[in-house]
Parts: sequence; structure tokens; C-alpha cells
Amino acid sequence: MDNVLEKKTGLKKTDIGVAAYLLAAVIFFIVPIPSWLLDICLALNIAVALTVLINSLFVVEPLDMSFYPTLLLLTTLFRISLNVASTRLILTTGNPGNVVSTFGSFVGGGNLVIGAIVYIIILIVQFVVVNKGTERVSEVTARFTLDAMPGKQMAIEADVSSGAIDEKEAKRQRDKLQEESSFFGSMDGATKYVKGDATAGLIITMINLIGGTIMGMVNNGQSIQEAINKYGILTIGDGISSSIPSLLISLATGLLVTKGTKTADFSGVMMKQMFGIPRVMYVVGIVLALLGIFTPLNTFLFIAFAVIFFIVGYQMSKTIGKEDIKSQVQEEENQAEEIRRPENVVSLLNVDPIELEFGYGIIPLADVNQGGDLLDRVVMIRRQIALELGTVVPIIRLRDNIQLNPNQYIIKIKGVQVADGEILFDHYMAMNPGYVEEEISGIPTTEPSFHLPAIWITEGQRERAESLGYTVVDPPSIIATHLTEVIRNHIAELLTRQDVQNLVNNLKETNPALVDELTPAEMSLGDIEKVLKNLLSEGISIRDLLSIFEILADHATNTKDTDVLTEYVRQGLKPAISAKFFDKGVPNQVITVDPKVEQEIMGSVKQTEQGAYITLDPEKIKSIMDSLGNEIKKMEDQGKTPIVVLSPIVRMYFKKITEDYYSDLIVVSYNEIESDIELQSVGMVSDS
Repeated sequence: MDNVLEKKTGLKKTDIGVAAYLLAAVIFFIVPIPSWLLDICLALNIAVALTVLINSLFVVEPLDMSFYPTLLLLTTLFRISLNVASTRLILTTGNPGNVVSTFGSFVGGGNLVIGAIVYIIILIVQFVVVNKGTERVSEVTARFTLDAMPGKQMAIEADVSSGAIDEKEAKRQRDKLQEESSFFGSMDGATKYVKGDATAGLIITMINLIGGTIMGMVNNGQSIQEAINKYGILTIGDGISSSIPSLLISLATGLLVTKGTKTADFSGVMMKQMFGIPRVMYVVGIVLALLGIFTPLNTFLFIAFAVIFFIVGYQMSKTIGKEDIKSQVQEEENQAEEIRRPENVVSLLNVDPIELEFGYGIIPLADVNQGGDLLDRVVMIRRQIALELGTVVPIIRLRDNIQLNPNQYIIKIKGVQVADGEILFDHYMAMNPGYVEEEISGIPTTEPSFHLPAIWITEGQRERAESLGYTVVDPPSIIATHLTEVIRNHIAELLTRQDVQNLVNNLKETNPALVDELTPAEMSLGDIEKVLKNLLSEGISIRDLLSIFEILADHATNTKDTDVLTEYVRQGLKPAISAKFFDKGVPNQVITVDPKVEQEIMGSVKQTEQGAYITLDPEKIKSIMDSLGNEIKKMEDQGKTPIVVLSPIVRMYFKKITEDYYSDLIVVSYNEIESDIELQSVGMVSDS
């Protein structure tokens, strides 16, 4: 029946219950209710307040009651509506029901003065002690939580970069951090509800007393003393019946915002901290015994408490002794087990894809507590390359290495060192862009990423160097730039089949027909990986995976040669390649290749089942490379980036020849260049 109701209306029983609770509060403001219904609601109010208090006591962490601010608003509204309902009954009938009458006569002993004093004491405790302290703690907690949020977010990103946690765990921690910030921010405002509730209760009580006295004198013909006595007791009962639940809610709020630990049982930790040290128990027992013996205080009472504290202290010392013995035995067993167990070398077999190791002098740059932002820069490197090349960079492991020089760092790819550098802490690297004539004094060095001449300068020289036109960079930027260039140069070998599978899965979510057509029917995952690696090795982005797969699906039925398929893809990515290497509206200086050289290269190509290879004479290759080297030097002397343009069918073979000589050389075909790009040949590669 409940399931049918939920399906038809979309409402659950919990939704109906909350709505009824809120609707009742609104109705009580308007519609008079009988005294028996008021008794039920007041009892419910006390039960809800006790439930909230006990929950806040035993909850493990505050976020387990993340809806507490909303709950606080609902209970406050309901409680005030009951105040209004009881006021209406007191003024109209003089009979607000059993609960209000009992609180007035029982708590105050039927005496107006005693009841008023008890009520005032409850209000003072709630206002001065609980509400004031809770409000201040909530404000400070919210402020510190918000201030600490950026640091915690950076720590999460640092853990992701270092491999301590994965992306899934990082997302969980980020969500929890956001919830924690929202919760304590809401609690800061929610405490105002509690304070306002107590203030409203006091005002309503004064109105009840004055109004009841007037009603008793005017309508019932009572004397002022009789009216004050009758309506005063009822008013005090009404105030106390509302103040006690309000005080319980205030206590619950204080418990939530003052929990010192967020991951442990509150009562267990508190009791252990209070009564966990035997010496404290013995000292307290001795003091109580002395007070009972040498002062007029009740000797029997204080001696009894002293004995209890001695017993507790003795029991705690025995417990601690057993725990120490158990801990020692467990430690010895673990050591013995470690000795008996053969060395576990499985963890040593794992090779990190990318490692950045540095000497102890560079540690401050990676330590967030010392103001270092190298970890943040590593995160930005991964994002930058993902946007630029369309592939996910593996986790970059950062380690300190005492075997290195203090200011030295090395970069490893799959456990093999591929680059290194050295920095000067508290210095800046200044590089002359080529047009600065005035020199500055400093320590000569070489920029590690592009091997340009540079100078180490001090902080005091930085402003002058920048004013002269020097390019000035700080040590973290030097390391980050070097790491970025190394990753760009090795991104192809870092691409794995699992990475390709993840890319395919992402594309399949939006284009399942295309993916199903291409793989595994026409191309295996390994073949797709080879094509993507070919593109990445020459700096071509694979971010537009949809276009790449479209092109592969069109041509994979005609050839299985991944090198040929790569050329088809490159031609299909003509706009991206043109935009990357050429400028529109101006002549682009390039190097061309003699048609005779192209024919010689194509004539030497031999096709096999394993792929094509070149049988060109070594002397002929050397002659071609010498000519290419001369043309490259001419362009570099002019400050230009050498780009070789030649026929489409020759491009991949010419690139293979040049890889051993000029690995960074850009080689493109005419079919990879947009028609509106203007080219200007400034040199030609020949074989003589």
C-alpha cells in the first residue's frame, strides 16, 4: 500500500511526516486547539528535543547530522506555535491542559515565587551559559573552517599528485570538505534561532502574565492577588514546559559545535580523558579524604567518594598495565612474523611512470607548510597537457633524494633518468631574449629546458633585470617548465593500452555506433594505441578523438598499416595542424625537399608484413642529413623554427630518417596545410 502511494504521489512516509509537522506548526498559530491536543503536542515536543540531544551526544561526527540547521528551524517554529496555542488557552479558558498545569504546580511546588525563580534560573542558564557560548563557538568554527578550506583543497590535490590517493578518494574528500564548510556556515546562523527562541519565550511569558491577570480581574471578578496567583502559576508552567525542550535543543547545538574529535565516539573519548590517568584519581581521592577528615564537611560522604576514586584509579592502572603487556606481546609477535616471512618484493616491482626527485635544498619548494607551491604546479602541468594534447598524464611522483646535491633535481620516465637540472634557492634565473644590450652581473648558467644561456641573480637584482628586458623566472617555474617539456617529449611512450581503453570508453558514451564499428572489428586496441602514439610523438593533439575515429573507420577497411593510417588521420586533422605550426596572413618560411630526393626515398622503401623500411644507402642518407642540417642552422640563426614541408607520400619516411639526427624537427606534408596558409621556401634539402 505504501509503495502504491509513493508511486502515485511521489511522496514517501517521511515526506508526509515532515510536512505534517511543519503544517501543524502553522495551523497552531491560527486555529484554537483543545487542551488534550496541546498536551499531546507538548509531550511530542519534549520527546523530539530528547531525541535530538541524545543523537548529538552519540553521533560520531557532526556531518552525520548535516541537516541539523534545518531541523533546528523546524523545532523552533513548532515550539513557538505551541506557545501561542497555550497562551490562547490560558487567556480564554484558564485551562491549558495537564502538562502546563503540572509544570506550574509541580516544578514550582504550587508557589508562584518559587516557580518564577526556577523559570528565571533556566532562562539564565540558557541565555548566558549555553546560547552565548554556542553562538561564539559556532562563529569561530565557521570562520576557521572557511579559512582552512583552500589549504585542505591544496592538500587533497597534493595527495593526488603524489599518488597517496586516487581520483575517486579525492572526489569523496572534496565533497566532504564542501559539506563540512556548508554545515558549519549554516550552524553559525542556526544558533541565532535558538537565541531568538529563548527571547520569544520570555516575551510570551510576560504577555501571558499581564494578559492573564487582566482577564482574571475583568472577566472573572478576581482580585489582583488571586488573578496573579492563578494565571502566574499557569504562565510559569507554560514557560517551563517550553523552556526545557528549548534548553535541550540548545545543549544539542552546543555538543555538535564543540566536539573536539570528528572520528571517535564522543562519550568514550571524554570518559577516557577524564578518568584515564590513575595518578589523577589517587590525588583527587587523597584531597577528598583530607576534606572529610580535617574539615566540618560530612566525613562519611567525602570518605566514600575518596574510596570510589581510589578504586577507579586502581582499576585503570590494572587496565593500562594489561594493555601495555598486550601491546608488547603483539609487537614482539609482529617482529617475529616479519623475521620469519620472506622479503616481500612485489611492491618493489612497480615502476612509477614519472618521477621528480630532488635534493634536500629544494624540499621547501614542495612543502606547502613552508609556502612551497611546486605541488600545485605539478597539478597544473597535468591539466595543461590534458587540454593541449588530449591525454591524461600519469601521476607524477615527487620524492626527496639525499644522494643528490642539495639543489639538484632529476626527472625519471619509467624509472630511467631522462633529464636533470640544478637551481639556486632564493635566486632567480634571468635570460636575455636577444635584444637586451646591457649586461647584469650574476652566476652564469644554462636554462635546463631549452639549453639557453642564463644568469642567476638575487632578489635585489630582479626588478632592474626586468626593467632592462630580461626574462626572469623563479626556481619553481624553472622546474615546472623543465618537467612540462620532458613530459611533452615522452608523452607517447607514457600512453598505455589502459589509457586508450579509457579514452575509448569515454567516446563510446556519446558515440557508441562509431566505436562499435571501428573496434574490435576493424582495429584492435593495440593498433589504435600505435596511431595515437604516432600522433603524440610529433606533438599532434588527440583531444579530438571523435574526428580521429571517424577517419580511422573510413580507411581501416583498406589498410591495416598503422603508419599509413596515421598519415590519413594527420591529413584529416589539417585545421589543427595548420593552426599549431603556421600563421595566417603572413608568409611562413619553410624548408622544402628536392623532388629527386623524394623519389630516391620512395624508391628505397620496402614493404613487408611487419611494415615498411628504408634501404637507402648510408652515404646517401648522410648527404641528405648534412644538407638538412645546413638549412636548419640558417633558420635557427634567424630565430625561426625549422619546418620541413614535402609530399604526403614521402612525409612519414622522411620523418623516420630524420629522427636519429633531429628528433624535434617538424615535418608536415602539403595535404596537412590549409589552402589559405601562405608558404615561403627559404631552403631546399638535396643529396649533394
